[in-house]
Amino acid sequence: MSLTNSIETYILAKDGNRPHLMHRAFAADAELVMNIKTDEITFPSTVKGLDGISATLVSEFAQRYENIYTFCLGTPPGNVVAFRCGWLVCMSDKNTGAVRIGFGDYQWVCRDGSGVISKLVITIEEMKTLPSELSNSIFQWANMLPYPWCSNDVLLRSTPNIPAVQETIRFLGRCQ
Repeated sequence: MSLTNSIETYILAKDGNRPHLMHRAFAADAELVMNIKTDEITFPSTVKGLDGISATLVSEFAQRYENIYTFCLGTPPGNVVAFRCGWLVCMSDKNTGAVRIGFGDYQWVCRDGSGVISKLVITIEEMKTLPSELSNSIFQWANMLPYPWCSNDVLLRSTPNIPAVQETIRFLGRCQ
């Protein structure tokens, strides 16, 4: 398995609430580090081990959010043991229906050439909460984007006419 496959498996597991897939992407003793630069969402700062990572990023996440689309920005990594890319997420809160849109940075590390992730550092730069009335427009847009790999150019060209989303995409483009 390559790092690209592990990243794609993680996205599928997280977005689709499939914790049983996480063992294909992460080492049993993997480490998760979270750098959160917003008050709009919370996570533990570190999690050790596959079970804890699966619970935090998949099972517990899916208890609160649905309609999750996570995009890795740029092109998939080649044959490497470390990779960094930006990400964008669109999702809705199960309790309120509010739409969440956020972005940040993934740093993936493999212990060796196996492609299995031994460490993931997730930085959350921004997370906005938008009214549920915008959900149809935002999720139609998200559903049309290339998934899970998407370029900044495609994001910029396709952004819906929603000021908060346009602002997020512009800011994301400056951070990459």
